[in-house]
Amino acid sequence: MPRIAVRRKASTPIGNNNNEELDAPKRKLQRTAYQLPLPERSHVVGRALVCGQGDMGQLGLGDDESKFERKRPALVDSIENVVDVRAGGMHNLVLTLEGTVYSFGCNDEGALGRDSSEDGSEFEPHPVELPGKVLKISTGDSHSASLLEDGRVFAWGSFRDSHGNMGLTLEGNKRLPINVLPDMVCCDIASGADHLVILTCSGKVFTVGCAEQGQLGRVSLRSATGESRRGKTELLRPGEVVIKRGKPVEAIWATNYCTFLRESQTGKIWAFGLNNYKQLAYAKDLATIINPVDTKFENVKQIAGGQHHTLILKNDGSCYSIGRSDYGRLGLGTLKGDITELQSIKGLSDKFVVCVSCGEAQSFALTDDGKLYSWGMGSNYQLGTGSDDDAFEPVQIISKQTEGKRIVRVSSGGQHSIFLVESEVQPTTDSNADVKTNGDSKMEETNVTESKKEVEQKETAENNETGKGAAKRGRKKK
Repeated sequence: MPRIAVRRKASTPIGNNNNEELDAPKRKLQRTAYQLPLPERSHVVGRALVCGQGDMGQLGLGDDESKFERKRPALVDSIENVVDVRAGGMHNLVLTLEGTVYSFGCNDEGALGRDSSEDGSEFEPHPVELPGKVLKISTGDSHSASLLEDGRVFAWGSFRDSHGNMGLTLEGNKRLPINVLPDMVCCDIASGADHLVILTCSGKVFTVGCAEQGQLGRVSLRSATGESRRGKTELLRPGEVVIKRGKPVEAIWATNYCTFLRESQTGKIWAFGLNNYKQLAYAKDLATIINPVDTKFENVKQIAGGQHHTLILKNDGSCYSIGRSDYGRLGLGTLKGDITELQSIKGLSDKFVVCVSCGEAQSFALTDDGKLYSWGMGSNYQLGTGSDDDAFEPVQIISKQTEGKRIVRVSSGGQHSIFLVESEVQPTTDSNADVKTNGDSKMEETNVTESKKEVEQKETAENNETGKGAAKRGRKKK
């Protein structure tokens, strides 16, 4: 007789006669939505200093031609309580502790965000009217942007491509601020020469502007010309950058024609844009990268760059450069060729760098003791060293306006630079003591023995040479 299978009952756990826990469905793990906080406006208050060429008003010192050129940092005395500064192509933005933005410089395409019809008003700082207090600012060649306390992003001016003016939106230039990403709460902004990058609090990245060098990270080269079926819609309407199998983004940076993103959790750095001098550190022989690629950078704190070079600041305070070497912009001494792999800047190896910044072909590094070093193209005195010679290695900026004070911010445009120096004098060592700076490519140490009185006398003589400054408008180097 065949055996009949008997279904066994589930046994009851010893010491527990209640089967409710066994019968209850398993709980699903709930994902916590990624959320980045809004940044805080800096509380370090100072004054703005400028140097370089100011024939378009970008120095903010007035329309007196004798002030159109400053070889060393000069005080913009009309603005107080400054907490941030940004240099565009030929204009500047300054942010105050109260959350007010001031602008000055070239306003041909609306980069100042305000009326400049009054004669000479672009040569002096004036406030930009915005519907709220501002946390962060950014500038490009002909556009500006600001992040408000409520997470809205407002921009003004225009983007440009190889054909000329693109407009800021499909409607054209915007001479007054407009909300560029409605219904989104954002926490960071970054401007390239002609593109804007926006990071939302949910870790999403949006880009808008010119895409000819791949800097938007989401547009094909055919569409980048604006000649596709969609025209300029893809370019001038903010679109999301998608990273396949990527994590939410926690930080963004923009150079003239490149964009860099830092992924949360992994710290991975994604990049896209112009790579003709390997400024993206992407090994493949591609001049333009239109979609995000992994750079293999590690432990990155900040990224800055100019037209054809990139600086990488790591968490340990070390600084690296890559890309085109002309004019000394890499800070690696006199080189015969360009650099296609990250190289440590030896002139900063004994210093702890906390911030880096770049102009078109010049670079800056700010150290933890409040000292500022510059190198690269100096033909318009944008290095702030008092010389129009190119610097091939980092040189400390010494000026009566920075004597005994800490420099806390730096930004540079095409032919000018702007700095933020703390208002209060900080305790320092004897400022008249010898300072070691880097000289030629052999990195010989040069003793700088100028006393405060000697520096002041030298600056006065330099700034009185108005004839040379009035006649000089372009670069002397090609």
